[in-house]
Amino acid sequence: MQYSAKWELRRYQCNTRKPGFQVRRIPYGNYNKANPPAADKYALMNTFETIKELSSYITIADVVILLGGILLFGIWLLRTSLGRNALVGSVPRRNNMPGYVPFVPLLIWIAVVLTAVTIKEEVLVNLPSLADPLRLQSEARASRGGPDWQGAFLDNVILCVGAILAIAVTLFLANAHFAQRLRGFGLNPGTIHKDFIAAVVNLLSVWPLVMVMIVLTIFFGKFIWGQDFDLQQHEELKLVTQYAQLPVRVLIVVTAVVVVPAFEEMLFRGLFQSWLRSLLARPWLAILICSGMFVVIHADAGHWPALLVLSMSMGYAYEKSGSLFRPIFIHSLFNATSIIAVLNQ
Repeated sequence: MQYSAKWELRRYQCNTRKPGFQVRRIPYGNYNKANPPAADKYALMNTFETIKELSSYITIADVVILLGGILLFGIWLLRTSLGRNALVGSVPRRNNMPGYVPFVPLLIWIAVVLTAVTIKEEVLVNLPSLADPLRLQSEARASRGGPDWQGAFLDNVILCVGAILAIAVTLFLANAHFAQRLRGFGLNPGTIHKDFIAAVVNLLSVWPLVMVMIVLTIFFGKFIWGQDFDLQQHEELKLVTQYAQLPVRVLIVVTAVVVVPAFEEMLFRGLFQSWLRSLLARPWLAILICSGMFVVIHADAGHWPALLVLSMSMGYAYEKSGSLFRPIFIHSLFNATSIIAVLNQ
């Protein structure tokens, strides 16, 4: 007799009158699909509720953008034989980088940020004349239910300055190790206008895949961890909605839309991916490894699937065009879109 994959947990009483459980397999012919066990009903209910909740966030504009992206992605699949010929003819960027070079800007950025944060804390502790007014202002705002926006502003200044210093180091290293210097690195000012248009098209093309990964992450998260599961917002998105002060919002926008995309793309695409491409001689493998490195530096693991797809598209844009402006624009547009969407909620 055939048995289905359904199992039933059944309570029984043993001879000692102690409660227990036994597992009984249900024959395939006796399983009633119209009236499944309670566990299956609960799973189906959660599935329908999740789908209903996710669909409530979709607007007409989202549908238009998604349909346009699906069309562009379909055209790309047809032209590249389902992606197999997408990078045929692309050549590595000639460089003589040792393996440690890509890690130098990353370590400098980490060291600068950690040092600055430590100094900030030490200054506030050791200088009562400065610490007391800040502490009193913070306590007064907390008593009124207001946030401490000066602290958030200072933290973003530290993040921004650290990234700018790391960008300067990256440009110095690229100028020293790449053939044709910064042009060979992918920074040719003459291609900026073309790269911006191509970045818009590339982001639209990959947008449906990013949304699919977000939906799947939420769906499986709710299915595994329950209906209370939700994706956490990025820290900068939390700050831009939490603080209404103009200086904080301007600094967050500049950091998220200009400074961070330039730093991360120069570091991961420009240095790491170029080095891996020369080492492995396989462009897609270099893109995948570099994208994995890019993903894991982001703290929230719930964002990793969507970020992996986005990072793969930015790596592909860099390999296809040879221009570093293209992935920088894709990254900037994605961050700007996220900020606008959060502020419009």
